[in-house]
Amino acid sequence: MKDAFGAPQSLLVLGGASEIGLATARRLIARRTRVVWLAGRPSPALTAAADSLRALGAVVHTVPFDALDTESHEERLGKLFTEGDIDMVLLAFGVLGDQARDESDPSAAVRVAQTNYTGAVSAGLVCAQALQAQGHGSLVVLSSVAGERARRANFIYGSSKAGLDAFAQGLGDAMHGTGVQVMVVRPGFVRSRMTEGLAEAPLATTPEAVATAIELGLRRRSETVWVPGSLRVVMSALRHVPRAVFRRLPV
Repeated sequence: MKDAFGAPQSLLVLGGASEIGLATARRLIARRTRVVWLAGRPSPALTAAADSLRALGAVVHTVPFDALDTESHEERLGKLFTEGDIDMVLLAFGVLGDQARDESDPSAAVRVAQTNYTGAVSAGLVCAQALQAQGHGSLVVLSSVAGERARRANFIYGSSKAGLDAFAQGLGDAMHGTGVQVMVVRPGFVRSRMTEGLAEAPLATTPEAVATAIELGLRRRSETVWVPGSLRVVMSALRHVPRAVFRRLPV
């Protein structure tokens, strides 16, 4: 259960080597989170991530998880909830893809869509149902401002995040009144391994800033969190820009 500060005592990170996921785990461990499951593909990065959190005093387990292997989600993720309550699930996996390459390689584009949307729908439903069965918990879904309006520069990634965002909002409505909180997090450009080498967008942020916003959102029981918060106003304006004008904007 969450403590008086709104921090979960147990945390499951889907996408266990995610920089945002790990930054959030570190912040929550400092607020009394004691048990962490890192779910991801077995790798040296996942092992190192687990070791780094153990050094902070948490009990950390690694769990094999592949977003694309949706047939395994119910068994592998469902099993975790049979071993004890999980107070918070952070859905932090996703791929950016390569827009230029993916446009000419439909199979690569499909992989982006299946990871960011199909895999998230599968894992999100499994975890939401398990949280509902235990009667409490939070499901935090990392969306993106890229899903607010498709841009020429990254419409494949953006469309997958748009689908994820709509799914998470609907799931939040479905969970309303069940004791399960669904929170959608919409960061802008995040300086991380995923965006390394890309031109930085205005209002860029960091994994640590996203983690701070997630913690505050949990305490406030927010349904939607923008990072930074000023992006809410920016994207509200961009959504209403005529399409012919939007095409010419340097966004």
